[in-house]
Amino acid sequence: MSHVLAAVAWPYANGPRHIGHVSGFGVPSDVFARYMRMAGHDVLMVSGTDEHGTPIQVQADAEGLTPRELADRYNRVIVEDLHGLGLSYDLFTRTTTRNHYAVVQDLFEGMYRNGYIVPKTTMGAISPSTGRTLPDRYIEGTCPICGYDSARGDQCDNCGNQLDPIDLINPKSKINGETPKFVETEHFFLDLPALADVLRQWLDTREGWRPNVLRFSRNLLDDLQPRAITRDLEWGVPIPLDGWRERTDKRIYVWFDAVIGYLSASIEWARRTGDPEAWRRWWSTDGQGKDAQSYYFMGKDNIVFHSVIWPALLAGYSGEGARDGEPGQLGPLNLPTEVVSSEFLTMEGRKFSSSRRVVIYVRDFLERYDADALRYFIAVAGPESNDTDFTWAEFLRRNNDELVAGWGNLVNRSVSMAAKNFGQIPAVDPAGLTDADQALLAVARAGFTTVGDLIAKHRQKQAIGEAMKVVAEANRYLSEQAPWKLKDEADKPRMGTILHVALQVVSDANTLLTPFLPHSAQKVHELLGGTGVHAPMPVIEQVDDLDGGPAYPVLTGDYTQGARWESVPLEAGRPLAAPKPVFRKLDPSIVDEELARLGG
Repeated sequence: MSHVLAAVAWPYANGPRHIGHVSGFGVPSDVFARYMRMAGHDVLMVSGTDEHGTPIQVQADAEGLTPRELADRYNRVIVEDLHGLGLSYDLFTRTTTRNHYAVVQDLFEGMYRNGYIVPKTTMGAISPSTGRTLPDRYIEGTCPICGYDSARGDQCDNCGNQLDPIDLINPKSKINGETPKFVETEHFFLDLPALADVLRQWLDTREGWRPNVLRFSRNLLDDLQPRAITRDLEWGVPIPLDGWRERTDKRIYVWFDAVIGYLSASIEWARRTGDPEAWRRWWSTDGQGKDAQSYYFMGKDNIVFHSVIWPALLAGYSGEGARDGEPGQLGPLNLPTEVVSSEFLTMEGRKFSSSRRVVIYVRDFLERYDADALRYFIAVAGPESNDTDFTWAEFLRRNNDELVAGWGNLVNRSVSMAAKNFGQIPAVDPAGLTDADQALLAVARAGFTTVGDLIAKHRQKQAIGEAMKVVAEANRYLSEQAPWKLKDEADKPRMGTILHVALQVVSDANTLLTPFLPHSAQKVHELLGGTGVHAPMPVIEQVDDLDGGPAYPVLTGDYTQGARWESVPLEAGRPLAAPKPVFRKLDPSIVDEELARLGG
């Protein structure tokens, strides 16, 4: 058993999340975490809502709310949506907890002491009409490096390079379109060049990463520049240095604050378990955590923050890099084992856009369709290694032709025939198993190695494809063996054997599909006469802030129960009842209905 950290990107709390978001960070991380738990590993899956920064302040101002009130609203919406999808977080929290503030400030101070955070006077953007600071992400222009005409003031999404707003060609405010005015301002910068060598050495040891992620990350090291990690802003974590703590116009940059959430959420989880030091088993480079593995899940637009910025923070805090130094009070910390980045999901050939109504939010989807139908689509056709288009016609086909006609049909007809003819799981004929019986059972057993290895390597499309091959083989076996033709009493033992083998493979295939389809996996387990928890689910709990702040909802759960990653022999004689359909067949009319809801 090893300790495995599943660190999941933090959704921004300025609105509900759409299916494109959860296809990148949500479902892939949950599939991985569920499999690793089933395989016997000690998994800690953490995340939360990212609640600081200018976008929330701007939106709150527009709605006549405080930033906290806006964050409260969408924190609850997002928690409920992720719960509806069955995402098995050990703790899904938020960045406005006092625990998070303390951990962020500790890392800031530790890096400052080690010389990796330095003050610097720079040029900041001001709105000429309001006099308010314009954050980098609210300035857009042409990238001076690649010529992309929609580069942001902090980064070009086309070439991936870090930018400064003043370097943009024809910079404009995204708020009102005016040209910003640049004035001198003092900020603290992360000295990335002093950490370039340790980052390069670390990246050179990475194996098995998706090639685009590793290539992109290495290319970023060629021209690292110091990066501002504070902002002219009222909403965020205060700067924990003398002369700065009480200032209301300077805050720690939301991206520095958000990536530290992985660590602060782990610490909060440990404190809530009653063992405040338990987090070290996943984080400390010495002691219990030295062999721990950590996997970070996100969309490709966040690679730089997880393969460069976050490792730099961890290394600098741990006293590594050109300036050395001493580890902070939390001790030396593990760098990521792997950054698992997905590509983008588009919708009907267009980018997701709330303003243009080219979107379907998670909660709207779950009101009309089953969670596992979405989870299946993301697993089998999502943007794992290439940008992928979600279409309602393809969703309908995948649901009806694969989930319903393939997997659902196998479950239904196997259980139906056994319940009708035996009322229980039938026994195997004393005469034994035929070569066809043995071959199918062998295919199912082999799936545990094949599918498990693929999930562990983050090749989930291929993994679920292999699991569905087991389903297809079982359906073919039933068609060829045709147990419904064995009507004579003398044929009953053979019918029982065929159905026992089919039900055993249903049970095995159900286990193989459990990380992908946990809701239906529990149903299939019960249709096979099983009791207890097969696929544990998260729960929403309202908790008090550990350090006296306002209460808030968290997503958590007990995942110690449930299926193991192995074939479990079915017991003959277990009672069976006539099954109910596991999946809903969708009417083709939904395609036109859903397209009518889209804008444009």
